Amino acid sequence: MDSPQFAQFAALGVIGIVTIVVVAAFSKKLGVASPLILVVLGIGGSYLPGFPADFALPPEVILVGLLPPLLYAAAINVPLVDFRRNLNTISALSVLLVVASAFITGSLLYLIFPDLNFAAAVALGAVISPTDAVAATSLGKRLGLPPRLITILEGESLVNDATALVLLRSAVAAASAIVAGVTTVNIGGVISDFGFAVVVAIVVGLVIGFVTVFLRSKLRDPVLDTAISFAVPFIAFIPAEELGASGVLAVVVAGLYAGHSSARHFTPQARISERLNWRTAQFVVENGVFLLMGLQIRRIVESVDPKLFPAIDSVYVGLLMTAVIIGIRFLFVGPLLWWLQRHNEHKERRNRRFAQAIERVRGRASQDARLERSRQRATRVYNRRATDLTQLREEGFGWKGGVILSWSGMRGVVTLAAAQSLPADGSFPYREQLILVAFTVAITTLLLQGGTLPWLIRVSGIRGTDRAADRRELATLLDAMSEAGVSVLESPRLELPGDDVVDPEVIERVRHDTLLGAESAWERAEHGAGADALVNSPHQQYRTLRREVLRAEREALLDARSAGTYASRILSRAQAMLDLEETRLEQIDNPSGS
Repeated sequence: MDSPQFAQFAALGVIGIVTIVVVAAFSKKLGVASPLILVVLGIGGSYLPGFPADFALPPEVILVGLLPPLLYAAAINVPLVDFRRNLNTISALSVLLVVASAFITGSLLYLIFPDLNFAAAVALGAVISPTDAVAATSLGKRLGLPPRLITILEGESLVNDATALVLLRSAVAAASAIVAGVTTVNIGGVISDFGFAVVVAIVVGLVIGFVTVFLRSKLRDPVLDTAISFAVPFIAFIPAEELGASGVLAVVVAGLYAGHSSARHFTPQARISERLNWRTAQFVVENGVFLLMGLQIRRIVESVDPKLFPAIDSVYVGLLMTAVIIGIRFLFVGPLLWWLQRHNEHKERRNRRFAQAIERVRGRASQDARLERSRQRATRVYNRRATDLTQLREEGFGWKGGVILSWSGMRGVVTLAAAQSLPADGSFPYREQLILVAFTVAITTLLLQGGTLPWLIRVSGIRGTDRAADRRELATLLDAMSEAGVSVLESPRLELPGDDVVDPEVIERVRHDTLLGAESAWERAEHGAGADALVNSPHQQYRTLRREVLRAEREALLDARSAGTYASRILSRAQAMLDLEETRLEQIDNPSGS
């Protein structure tokens, strides 16, 4: 690449990042998800004078370079317990719905394009089938959707990418075989390849997740730990792809494992560093892809051969496919929710029978050590199932949630990249038209569904979590944590190295700091979150006074830095200590982070 061209792309990159930041800042005030605005800006920008008309991003850059870290960043933030509880729903939406959508839309495309073979048509159906929950979840979290609904949307968008890409790979291979003269396709072989890709990907993801978590747990430098975490998505993706499995699914599994294991195996500094760095990377890459989606529209439209199939007709086909996939999703979600309700009722009846069986062996187990251990294991299983069922029942979202779930079917990153990865070897005679169809579906769903989702959420009246109940639950949890922490101070063996006894005043100071968070949480639970209700409480007075002290300490630190009387490394350490203390007080006063 020559210098002028490199400078041009570098300038575009800088402008793109600035645009992303500005749009994100204003989108919150407008109440519109930033991906929607970025797509529109990208389309407009592609027609500006001086913008390269042939601008295109190679699909490998997204599928191999950007998609793995995007999925990993999302996976580490999805609670594994919630993912497991909603696995039935997530599996149905991310596998059954994707396959059904691919074949139904593929059948229609096969009828519309006369020279397109059925396998190639299904390939495009696989391209437009996976959803992208970025816009939905960003709006949902801000507008207060139920956490279970957000978990389902996030889990679906994580897994359905793998389903769509594996299906796309099989369909492309079948289309190439048909062009080469093979008249029959081995359906059993396609299904076995699909199963192999899924099973091997899960195994690879678990192995990579376990190994990388173990290695990172040995590091005590959060910078090194975060640097390794940036490589994990590719460490999982590459070997899975080389084995013929789904690299995307391997990344998701590794991310879920790492996110679940971080609380036990990583240092607090490593968790804070990883969370901040991955949020930044996810923000830039995720929004950048939507901007790139809009920027490529001009080239895609101009590359369509009007004699073969006009661009405007391709857009009409894309609009038709949009209506079809929206309809399929509504028709799928309704029966799915009905089945889930019946399935949960069946699980509750089965769990009650399980509890009765445990109770029947209680007397015999008291006289048989082996039977008692089996009973204890069974009791743990019963308690976990009961907790799962209670949570699912309490977090049910009803028909209102079903409507939101049905309407949250926006397409995005994978559709963009997968469409451009369609081979240009003759097996896809309408390749440019098919790419335009896919882009039309993605942009239409983003603008139509994403643009109207906030209105639909408000009109439906669906409500998320009860903040008062959340405050009480948080206070209860902090109580239990504080009780465990304070119990350490009651130990008669509480001694320092060298057999020195701890000063009782020091013990009392530690006890006070340990109980502070729980007592503050109960104040907020009993009096509400308003500042006026708590302004006169002792703990609020303590925190207010402590903040004034910290403010004075920070001013003294800035004065010392201006005077240059201390070494920079000493000033940095003092700054870090102040930051940690202020962060702790902020978490006590504002535990929800809102």
